[in-house]
Amino acid sequence: MRVALVGATGLVGSTMLQILQERNFPISRLLPVASERSVGKSLHWKGEEHTILSVEEAIAQQPQLALFSAGGGASLALAPRFADVGCRVIDNSSAWRMDATKKLVVPEVNGHVLGMDDFIIANPNCSTIQMVMVLQALHQKYGVKRVVVSTYQRVTGTGQKAVQELMDERSGGDGCGVYPHRIDLNLLPHIDVFTDNGYTKEEMKMVKETCKIMGDETIRVSATAVRVPVMGGHSESVNVELHNDFGSEEEVREVLGAFPGIVVVDKPENNEYPMPLYAQGKDDVFVGRIRRDYSQANTLNCWIVSDNLRKGAATNAVQIAEYMLEKRLL
Repeated sequence: MRVALVGATGLVGSTMLQILQERNFPISRLLPVASERSVGKSLHWKGEEHTILSVEEAIAQQPQLALFSAGGGASLALAPRFADVGCRVIDNSSAWRMDATKKLVVPEVNGHVLGMDDFIIANPNCSTIQMVMVLQALHQKYGVKRVVVSTYQRVTGTGQKAVQELMDERSGGDGCGVYPHRIDLNLLPHIDVFTDNGYTKEEMKMVKETCKIMGDETIRVSATAVRVPVMGGHSESVNVELHNDFGSEEEVREVLGAFPGIVVVDKPENNEYPMPLYAQGKDDVFVGRIRRDYSQANTLNCWIVSDNLRKGAATNAVQIAEYMLEKRLL
């Protein structure tokens, strides 16, 4: 299994390398690909040095799998070139997510949609992934009607420069201009660019991707995305209106706890609830603060936390590859 990793030196790419090793993904040859300035340099993985390749060098070796984390422009230009040599591409950018000809996959939710004809598979937005895990568990039992979500997303979602900006500001510096305003000791209700309808692209991603992944265009989603100066993972306050009522909060906890990849942490009397630092380095989606919304029928509130670099990006991509291997699609 020759595996190309395009964007190998970035935050998500580095995390993908870690997860491929942790999960013992069967790789006979790793083909790390990065920008021209990195080509020829070495990358350490599994006790060995691997030379960073150019795109042309990697394609010439006809990999069976390519994991992409190099941005939307690079993916649009390069993913088809890898697919043309029979390589399955799993792309972490937004480039292909809403393409009607491409599958948008969270394996626990809709892995079954993958088939032999799928050569470019899209990895969803990090905030969408953790939310649809919980929504799917509820949807199977009660039917999801409407969702109102506010996200609290850590700076790693913007990349390495944003992390450095936060650290610079925290140590008294001016940062490097990644964000339009100071991020340390502040919140920015602004992730990605604003669209004509007043929502940001990040917010609209959650609206559109949720329906596509869950295969139900009737689910209504309203999102507000906020950047926060924290470490560990992304958090979400989610209000879910259901078609059918639930019996009790304990019943909901049991439904969620039975869904693969979800861990319920919900003992507020003991100060136990999901937090970003609690999720850091883990692959699960954590949910707590589960409670009935008494202002509206058939509605509950919950708090969802997950490591955005892992389940929100790298782990989900590797899990797609694992699913394809299991189903002999790879």
